[in-house]
Amino acid sequence: MTMRLRLRQRRQLRLRLLLLPLCVLLPLLPVGGGIAQADTGSSSAAGTTTLSEEIDSLVRRQLADHRIPGASVVVVEGGRPVLTKGYGVADTAAKTPVDPERTGFFMASDAKLFTAVAVLQQVEQGRLDLRSDVNRYLKSFKIRDSYPGHPVTVRDLLTHTAGFDNNIIGRAATRPEDVRPLGESLAAHQPRRVRPPGEVASYDNYGVALAGYLVETVTGTPFATYVDRSIVRPLGMDRTSFAQPHAPAVAAGLARGHRPDGAGQQVQNGQYGDWSPTGAGAVTTAADMGKLLRALLDEDGGPILTARSNGALQKRQFGNDERLPGLGYILEERGRGGQRMLVKDGDLPGFHGNLALLPERDAAVYVVYNGDGENGRAAYAGQEVADRLAGHFGRPATVQRSTSLADVARYEGDYRSTRTSSSELTRVSALIGSVRVSAGEGATLTTTGLSRDPDAAERHWVQLSPGLFQEKGGQDRIAFDGGRLVSASDASVAYERLPWYLSPTLHQQALLGSLAVLALTVLALPVLAVVRRRSPGAPAGARAAKLLLWTSGALITAATVCFLLLSADPNALNRTIIVGDSALLTAVPALTGVALATTCAMVVCAFLAWRRRWWRVSGRLHYTCSTLAALVFLGVCASYRLVG
Repeated sequence: MTMRLRLRQRRQLRLRLLLLPLCVLLPLLPVGGGIAQADTGSSSAAGTTTLSEEIDSLVRRQLADHRIPGASVVVVEGGRPVLTKGYGVADTAAKTPVDPERTGFFMASDAKLFTAVAVLQQVEQGRLDLRSDVNRYLKSFKIRDSYPGHPVTVRDLLTHTAGFDNNIIGRAATRPEDVRPLGESLAAHQPRRVRPPGEVASYDNYGVALAGYLVETVTGTPFATYVDRSIVRPLGMDRTSFAQPHAPAVAAGLARGHRPDGAGQQVQNGQYGDWSPTGAGAVTTAADMGKLLRALLDEDGGPILTARSNGALQKRQFGNDERLPGLGYILEERGRGGQRMLVKDGDLPGFHGNLALLPERDAAVYVVYNGDGENGRAAYAGQEVADRLAGHFGRPATVQRSTSLADVARYEGDYRSTRTSSSELTRVSALIGSVRVSAGEGATLTTTGLSRDPDAAERHWVQLSPGLFQEKGGQDRIAFDGGRLVSASDASVAYERLPWYLSPTLHQQALLGSLAVLALTVLALPVLAVVRRRSPGAPAGARAAKLLLWTSGALITAATVCFLLLSADPNALNRTIIVGDSALLTAVPALTGVALATTCAMVVCAFLAWRRRWWRVSGRLHYTCSTLAALVFLGVCASYRLVG
């Protein structure tokens, strides 16, 4: 269950957050603590390779620089592990060193790779057909026929192209005992289908969970049991488990997730959940993951897949743009240093992992951290490790010059991620999580909001051909086609161009302006009431109208404060969203919902104020403007699912 917070964007709008309810963002952020790095485990040979030395040095530096308590790494090259090592501590309170053989880390979305393998195994055995409608296999519930003639297929689930809405609130649990059966949860929380299947890849936890349930259905075996029997045991992965709760031997060796809290670290929970095929509750060790990576690098698929299925897993199966890398089954293509890399990352509260395969080089790496890190850096640290793997075998980036002078002004504007929910309040992430594209001289572009690196505020691009751009001084590429923006560094999402009236900048200005009017009114009305307490009494209707105005302003201001409290710690916010246990999550829409009712009454009062000549003209103008401010604020909030 992957979620990424855009730290750079939060920094840019920190002053605005003093007045404006922050967005709820969907991606996960890192944590750590200033713990001495107690390295355990061992290299697999007396002298490690240069690749091992590079990755070892990088991980050591990451833990020190970003206050991440611990990490575990395995590097596979030439069919064998050349580095299997633990760093730091598994638990900051107990100071338990990380052991790469025995310390279990939550896999998060890296576990989706097991789900893809399980589905392909059932395809090999003829129980599943990649081209078949998933409803062919479902018995206790069916996927709604939102697009007649366009059913969701098994293949759609493995390429993130099923078209389900992105609903994640409350999908995690803090205790394994609270986990419900997979099928029951999928039936109860089926999201809307927001686009036809096969149209665009957009990261989809529900779809992957459904893929795992298909395996459970056609085999008559619980998913965790199936994975243990058909993948984990054949590979000898003794410390890997999808069971919830875990076996005592596995549970005893689990690392604890952390997030920075002042000068120390606070333990994070929320790693369990109903949707185990997406990674909820799934744990492994670095040594165990090395065995999986070796099997996938084996062209014959090792003991878990046939050569044909292993090839299909790693072959490009879908792409949002033919000019850019795409997706295999769950694995994402990425180009670095002229190398084709297959990657998967995963994030849960306090845990962040990345795996990367270079099939042509017979090399792979898996790294996992048990802390969010300062400023959420652990979510990006794993990508740095994956890029280092490719960089070791690749060639340095070359400086690109624009080779096409075709007009680029048509690409300017705001773009929204296809992962943006259409029904949950996490939709508010689009308020500051959108991408802004600006045109420059010489057919160049500048983007903001398009980097996973929290230190990269802006990125600059040169045009290689109409609609295709390469980063200046970098290796990433972006492409535009049919109103969509696609990035080569993230094949599992696209960005759709927004019309002017959906511009996040416009919405931010509207929220700030209307909130300022209402907040000042809330402060001023009691003062004016005291000053004028000896004035002749106003009509009862006029007094009620002012009370409604003050109430609406107070409710909207209170909702804003609740949002600020909810968003104060981004790392804690990620945990709050997927667990869904904060009273603030219900307080915000409840307050705005009541405010909507009082504001509707204000509309009537504004009409009566002019008709019955309540107050002076200036008073009536103020009341009317305040009513409009409340309507604007609530209208924008409603568009982000923050009302009611």
